[in-house]
Amino acid sequence: MKKILYTLTALMLMTTACTKQQQTTGIHLENLDTTVVAQNDFYQYACGGWMANNPLTPEYSRFGSFDKLGLQNLEQVNGLIQELAAEKHEAGSVAQKIGDMYNLSMDTARRDAEGIAPVEASLKAIAAISSREELSALLGASMDYSLWAMYVDADAMNSAMNILNECQAGFSLGEKEYYIDEDEHTRSIRAAYVAYVEKMFGLFGFDHAAERAQTVLRMETRLAKAAYSNVELRDPQRNYNKMSLDELQALVPQVDWKIYFAALGVELDSLSVGQIPHLQEAGKMLADEPLEDLKTLFAWQTIEGAASYLTTEIYMTSFDFYGKVLSGREEPSPLWKRAVGIVNGTLGEAVGQMYVAKYFPEENKARMLALVKNLQKALGIRIENLEWMSRETKDKALEKLNAMTIKIGYPDEWRDYSKLDINAADTYYANLQRAAKFEQEYSLSYLGKPVDKKKWYMTPQTVNAYYNPSSNEICFPAGILQYPFFDMSADDAFNYGAIGVVIGHEMTHGFDDQGCQFDKDGNMLNWWTAEDKAAFDARTKVMEEAFNKIEVAPGVHANGAFTLGENIADHGGLQVSYLAFTLNEEAKAEKDRLQTRDGFTPAQRFFLAYANVWAGNIRPEEILNRTKSDPHSLGRWRVNGALPQINAWYDAWNVTPESPMYVAPEERVSIW
Repeated sequence: MKKILYTLTALMLMTTACTKQQQTTGIHLENLDTTVVAQNDFYQYACGGWMANNPLTPEYSRFGSFDKLGLQNLEQVNGLIQELAAEKHEAGSVAQKIGDMYNLSMDTARRDAEGIAPVEASLKAIAAISSREELSALLGASMDYSLWAMYVDADAMNSAMNILNECQAGFSLGEKEYYIDEDEHTRSIRAAYVAYVEKMFGLFGFDHAAERAQTVLRMETRLAKAAYSNVELRDPQRNYNKMSLDELQALVPQVDWKIYFAALGVELDSLSVGQIPHLQEAGKMLADEPLEDLKTLFAWQTIEGAASYLTTEIYMTSFDFYGKVLSGREEPSPLWKRAVGIVNGTLGEAVGQMYVAKYFPEENKARMLALVKNLQKALGIRIENLEWMSRETKDKALEKLNAMTIKIGYPDEWRDYSKLDINAADTYYANLQRAAKFEQEYSLSYLGKPVDKKKWYMTPQTVNAYYNPSSNEICFPAGILQYPFFDMSADDAFNYGAIGVVIGHEMTHGFDDQGCQFDKDGNMLNWWTAEDKAAFDARTKVMEEAFNKIEVAPGVHANGAFTLGENIADHGGLQVSYLAFTLNEEAKAEKDRLQTRDGFTPAQRFFLAYANVWAGNIRPEEILNRTKSDPHSLGRWRVNGALPQINAWYDAWNVTPESPMYVAPEERVSIW
C-alpha cells in the first residue's frame, strides 16, 4: 500500500508549468448536437455538430477528425514543396529531387502523351518468358509482380537482429473474403472487379481481355483461399516460422530459392515464412498452372502497379473500381494532393525535416514528454492494482512498461536520400520504379545487421501514432500533435481526453492480445504465468463478444476478433489517461478541480474531447469495406462501443440503467 501511495504522490507533482497558464477548455461547442440525449447516443451528442458542419464531399469515402488534420498538414506540406518545385536546384540535391518528383506528378499532359509506353518494356519481358525455369530468377528480380512479398524486420525471437520475412500477397483485392464470401454485396464486387480487369487489359492492348480477366480472378482466388484471414494474421506465433534455406527449399521445391535470392540481391542462412499454406500454394501454382496463365497474372500485376502513374483514362478506370465501387467515392482527390502524397511516399523524411522546422515548436515536444511520463506512471498504478494478476506477472509487466522507448515529433537522425535518383528527363513511371527499388534496397541493407533503434516507421508529418512490439517503443509524429488531438492552449481535461488517450492507446498495445506475447526487449517470449494468461484471455473474450454484437450496417456485424487489439488499446487508453488526468486534477485546489466551464465538468470535457477525436462521416460502401479490411473499429463504435465499458463515463455523465447505452457493471470489460 505504501508503494502505491508513493507512486500516486510522485505523479501528482508532475503537472507542467504550462498547465497552470491554460485558459481554454479546447471544447468547440459547435461540434455538439444538443438535440440528442448524451446518455442515449454519446457519439451523436458529442460529434453531431461536427458531422453536420463537415459533410462528405465527392472526394471522400470517409472524412473525420484525422482526415481534417491530415488535409491541413497536406496543405502545409504542399506550400513547402511548391516553393522548391518553382525553382531550379543543384542536380542531386534533396531540393531538386523533391521539386522534380512533384512536377512529374503534376504533369498529366505528358503522361497522356506517353500513353502506355513507360510500361511496355516490362510487359514485353513478361511475354518473352518461355519456360518455368526462368521464374525463380524473374520473381526475385521483379519490381512489378510476385506471388508473395519479402521484407526485413526484427527477428521476433531475437529482436536485436534483423531477419528476412516472407508474407502472403498476389491478390489485388487484398482481403481474402472478397474472393470467398457469397453475400450479394461481395458477389457484386467480384463481378465489377472482373469487368474492371477486362477493361484494363483492353486499354493496354491485350487480346482476349475477357478470358484474361477470368484467368486473373481464378488464380487470385486460388491464392486467396490458401491465405490466412485477417484474424489469423493477428497471431504472432502462427505467423513466425523461422527456417533455413534448405528447409525452405524442401517446403516449396517448385522455386529454386538460391537463384531467387541471388536475383533479389541478398545472401542469407535463414528467414521467417509468414503464412506457410499460402507460400506452398503459390509454389504449386508455379508448377501446375499453364505458363500462359501465369504470364497473364504477372501482366495484370504489372498493369495494376502502373495504373495510377500513366494516362488520365487509365487512372480514372482504376478509380472507378477502387474509388467508386469499393469505397463509394464520387471523385478522385485533386491532383495536387496525389502529388504531395507521392513526394511524401518517396522522400518522406526530407519533407518531414522541412515540416518540423516550420510547424513543430519545441515546447510541444516538452509538454508531450510530460504527458507520456504521466501516462506511463498511471498505467503502472493500474497494473499494481490488478486483482486478477499475480505478483510475478505484474513485475514482468512493469519491467516492460518501464523499458518502453518514447519517440516524439521527429527522428534524431534524418535519412540519407543521396542514392535516390530522380530525373525529370525520365518518365514519371521510371522514376517511381527507381524509388521503389531504392526503398527495397534500403530495407534489404538492414538484413543480418543489428536493429537500428533510432529508425522511425512513420514520417514526422504523419497524422498517426504507433507501438512497435519488436522494439517496445511508442511513437508520436509531429503531425498528430495538433488540434483536435493536442492543444497547447487547452486545459488538462481536453489534452488528457484527446492525446492522452492516444498515448495510453499506444502504450496498451504493448499489453493487448498481440503485444502481450512480446517481452520488454521485444522478443516473442512468454512472460505470463499460465493462470494469469488464462484470466487475461477470458477478459479479452468479453471485449470480443461485445463488439461482435454491434450491427454496423443492416445484417452486418463488427468483427470483434479482428478488431480486438485496437479495441483493447482504446479501452486501456481511456482507463489509463483518465487516471492520469484525475491524479493531476487532485493536485489542484478543490474549486479548480471541480470547476464547470462551458457548461461541462472536467470529467465531462475529458470524454467529449475523446469522442471528438473520432468525429466523422462515412459512406455505406466504406463501412462494408472497412469492416472487412480495417483492424480498427469504425469511429462511431470507438465511442459508443468503448465508453459503456468505462465506469468513469457513467459517473461523469450520470448514465443510468434506463439509457440504451447502459451495460451492467458485471458485464463490462475490465482488463488493464
